[in-house]
Amino acid sequence: MSETELDLSGLKCPLPALKTRKALSRLAKGERLAVTCTDPLSAIDIPNLLRETGDTLLSNGKEGEKLVFRIEKN
Repeated sequence: MSETELDLSGLKCPLPALKTRKALSRLAKGERLAVTCTDPLSAIDIPNLLRETGDTLLSNGKEGEKLVFRIEKN
């Protein structure tokens, strides 16, 4: 299964959520997206975005100072 990497390090709210939405719109059902952010508000914004889009948050966590979200397009 392919996973697209999206590094949004350094971007501030609302850009991580907006760029994640745009990237998800280009994926086919079942494809995966790994989003890396440094903005702490992404921990709230990305899950809220996925509730709107209906896509699945497979995992999220911190890797050092970065937040990493793994998403599957539904």
